[in-house]
Amino acid sequence: MSDSIDRAVVLLSGGVDSTTVLAIARKEGLECHALSFDYGQRHRRELDAARVVALAFGVKEHHVVRIGMEGITGTALLEGSPIDVPKDGHFEGVGEGIPVTYVPARNTIFLSFALGLAESIKAGQIFIGVNVVDYSGYPDCRPEFLEAFEQMANLATKVSVEGAHRFSIRAPLLKLTKAGIIRKGLELGVDYSLTWSCYDPMPDGTPCGRCDSCRIRQQGMQEAGLDSKT
Repeated sequence: MSDSIDRAVVLLSGGVDSTTVLAIARKEGLECHALSFDYGQRHRRELDAARVVALAFGVKEHHVVRIGMEGITGTALLEGSPIDVPKDGHFEGVGEGIPVTYVPARNTIFLSFALGLAESIKAGQIFIGVNVVDYSGYPDCRPEFLEAFEQMANLATKVSVEGAHRFSIRAPLLKLTKAGIIRKGLELGVDYSLTWSCYDPMPDGTPCGRCDSCRIRQQGMQEAGLDSKT
């Protein structure tokens, strides 16, 4: 596949959303190049899941990029942070203010790396798994952000300025709930037991079951008719 329309970069964390997005991109017949990040997250275990998922879907290439974000403060998700990952919270509070699990500028950084990779391999599409649950709380998951980044991508790159092709930021899950995402993935044959969601794994490497990410996953699985431990 030499045409940029047939090639995509997929941001792959190894979680439910990004795995579903990869399944969608593969279903569209795209040559997929997966991109994951080791940015000092507490839940580095997700990278193992990303590798397994990438292999299961037969991606063309899987890049794992190490980013030094140790100096970033004000987030609970980085290893060594003095801020605890919230546990046993109330879902009613989701969307009310920006949660401490927000990592400053993370999606801007991730999409910038994805854009660089996309330009270098002549890929016209970049897939990201943001959705209604995410953009209710995270500013860099909002539709307005994605639209602005796409506009920037087409102003800041050689291939777009020279007219070779334009970039499209694809967020196919944008309007779906977690249960809707899981149902979509099941239609595409996704095995969610391969994925990882927990923000704060237990010492033995198992999910905590109490952080927002674990609980949203559990609720989504139950609503989709699956065992919550899947």
